[in-house]
Amino acid sequence: QVQLVESGGGLVQTGGSLRLSCAASGRGFSTYAVGWFRQAPGRERDFVGYITWSGGTTYSSDSVKGRFTLSRDNAQNTVYLQMNNLKPEDTALYYCAAGYSETFPSRPVYWGQGTQVTVSS
Repeated sequence: QVQLVESGGGLVQTGGSLRLSCAASGRGFSTYAVGWFRQAPGRERDFVGYITWSGGTTYSSDSVKGRFTLSRDNAQNTVYLQMNNLKPEDTALYYCAAGYSETFPSRPVYWGQGTQVTVSS
């Protein structure tokens, strides 16, 4: 069993930066793929990107890839999402999820509670 806790969200102006953290407790975290999803009001939850246990990364789109950077510290059981040049359309509740690399991001196994990111124009 793995528990995930997100932090680092907040209110930022357009063009600003935030770093989200996903801290895990429980066994096996370092072997899981860990990803970020986001859900804006009135919309479905969307995939943002994920990082494998060895550090390989996949992003949902070129726009996100050029502004967001995933990293992980397996010794600290933490995954980070550095978000730069934020835009109002990035406003959403951001969720961390973990699961098996073979079925990620389509079938995450564990989810966090989310952290709110709001970008003002």
